[in-house]
Amino acid sequence: MTSLSTHVLDTSTGRPAVGVQVSLSTADGSLVAEGVTDDDGRVAPLAGDLAPGDHVLRFDTGAWFAAQGTTAFYPEVVVTFTVADDRHHHVPLLLNPFGYSTYRGS
Repeated sequence: MTSLSTHVLDTSTGRPAVGVQVSLSTADGSLVAEGVTDDDGRVAPLAGDLAPGDHVLRFDTGAWFAAQGTTAFYPEVVVTFTVADDRHHHVPLLLNPFGYSTYRGS
């Protein structure tokens, strides 16, 4: 079974980003799952039993930064990734008001 989790860390404060809306869709736009980051900045698991192929994680960073009273450059972060095996997939987002990075975690 291929499962997916994510977490968001605000690198400008060094703290988890609590309350970020996250959605997962297939490449054709079909919604698979939605969630909100918890007190540790995590949505785990966001989805289970993912089919092979491309998937899209969408983070509503603009609304989250606005709720923090922070002006940010990116209103959303979209991460497209490929499921090619049946291992767990963890996609973290390292975020600040003017940049972000992501990687495949464990």
